[in-house]
Amino acid sequence: MQHPDFELYDNVGRTSEQIAAAHFGIATRDDLLRWARRDAEPFLTAHPLPSEPLPAPDAAPYLAALAAAQTPAEVSAITQHLLDAAQPALSAVSDLLVSIARWGNRHRGAEQGAPPKMLLEAASCSLSVLALADEADLAVLRDEYDPAPAPRPASKTTPSLPPAPPVPPSAGPKSGR
Repeated sequence: MQHPDFELYDNVGRTSEQIAAAHFGIATRDDLLRWARRDAEPFLTAHPLPSEPLPAPDAAPYLAALAAAQTPAEVSAITQHLLDAAQPALSAVSDLLVSIARWGNRHRGAEQGAPPKMLLEAASCSLSVLALADEADLAVLRDEYDPAPAPRPASKTTPSLPPAPPVPPSAGPKSGR
């Protein structure tokens, strides 16, 4: 199959991905996306979607607060505020990815590694970011406020563990051989 965008053996202006794709007779990522955009034009005319990226949070207040932070509690306050601010956007992205995966019931009976399963995994991972960051924050706070007790050195005044209880005598005659 000849690549639709290039003459055979014409590598001028091609990326390494395009050259490899032409060699193996497959489309590049850009080709697939361009063709899908072309074929979806009438649909997008009927169902316009926002062309601007989702608004990003203003990082300046978080960075300014982080520069002024001096204790783990202050850094934790920044972390928790950031996670609270990011949670609605990440939840919306996760919900949309789940809806896309479930489109046309393609997810039912799909094997691991199939596109619907990959989308469901991506939805889960988008929320895992929040959980992992919260877990790290709590670990820092635990080290600060609730560290593991230091092992006590053995001393003569410290009582040791009680001895093991004695083995009770058998309750009946033993069978002979």
